[in-house]
This record gives sequence, C-alpha cells and structure tokens, in this order.
Amino acid sequence: MPKVTFEIVTAERIVYTDDVDVVAAPGIEGQLGILPQHAPLMTMLQPGELMVRKDGEEQSIFVSGGYLEVQGNKVTVLADTAERAEEIDTERAEEARRRAERRMALPPDQVDHARAQAALLRSLVRLKVAQKGRKRRIQT
Repeated sequence: MPKVTFEIVTAERIVYTDDVDVVAAPGIEGQLGILPQHAPLMTMLQPGELMVRKDGEEQSIFVSGGYLEVQGNKVTVLADTAERAEEIDTERAEEARRRAERRMALPPDQVDHARAQAALLRSLVRLKVAQKGRKRRIQT
C-alpha cells in the first residue's frame, strides 16, 4: 500500500517523522483526512488531536494550532506546539483545565473569556490525547 511522508515540526524540535498510511488533522473548517496522492493543500490548524495511522496502528498527537501543507506525497505540519500522547504531563494539563474553569466563572469585566475558553479547550484536548495514549499502551 502506498504511504505518505509525514512530519510535525515545532520551533523547538521535530515531533514526528515517518511514512504513514493516513493523517487526520483538526483543520479550522473541520477534520481533514490525508491519504497518499492527496491534492496539494495548505490550511491552518486549530487546537486538537492529530491522528496518524501506520500499518494498522494509530497514534494520537496534540497540536495547539499551526499550519498543514500537502505537497506531492508529503504532509508537513508546522505546529505552535505539539506533544505525543506519552509526552503529555496529565497533572499539568489537569491543573490548566481547573485554572481555565476558574477563569471562565469570573465576571466578563475581570477576565478575557475568549482566552480562558481557548485555554480550557487546549487542556481538554491534551487530556483526551493522553488518555487515548494510555489506553493503547494498556492494550498492547
């Protein structure tokens, strides 16, 4: 079966690079599915779960936003931040969730609710990705 070369890069490091079967990414207008021989594409990503499937195994990766480009048979994600499921510090993500929920409860004149809501979304997605990673490790 043909593969697509996939890479996630942040300012600090290369998070993931491999030839894979499919990539599913959180585009700003909805979920994107990228298979080999996909048409050229460039789009922004929203915070969410990026899924990579290779040889029947899936891996979840948290991205906080960025850009996705499909060129030829290569998919490149330039992410603000990205973490593999096993890299996520669940205690830190849980504390971020609690902090964002406390901010959301404040009156509108005391906090930027859009920023608090974005922080809450990021922490919830990080926790979801970490949980999926734990389930996969338990099953194998």
